[in-house]
Amino acid sequence: MSKPDDRARLQQAIDLSRSCPPSPTAFCVGAIIVSREGEILATGYSRETDPHDHAEEIALIKIAPDDPRLRAATIYTSLEPCSKRASRPQTCTQLILAAGIPRVVLAWREPSIFVDCEGVELLEAAGVEVTELPELAGEVQRINAHLEHR
Repeated sequence: MSKPDDRARLQQAIDLSRSCPPSPTAFCVGAIIVSREGEILATGYSRETDPHDHAEEIALIKIAPDDPRLRAATIYTSLEPCSKRASRPQTCTQLILAAGIPRVVLAWREPSIFVDCEGVELLEAAGVEVTELPELAGEVQRINAHLEHR
């Protein structure tokens, strides 16, 4: 269920994804973790500090894993959190679940360019509320147009 600030916060995550260094083998993704009170707790974008960084992973690294605000936070991510990953031991879906974040808002489900992603399904199965705002997906697709011909 969409909340009043969801569109603006997701737009911020999408805008952040424009900071990603381009890669022929990875999506450009932005993520923002927001407290129940509306405070931005952390942000991240793909390849922010390392070529293998994922946006959600970087945002989560910037906040203490035992921070109680995570248990009531929302993570806004321009692309569905990954459910399969070769470059790190944990997927973004696993990291979100481990952090106890109860709500995820995304614009675009990951297309099957690299893997068949099941992030939404895994999050929902674990009791996480997932909200999609597909009206913003076109912008995320344009940001990732460099991957269309793979």
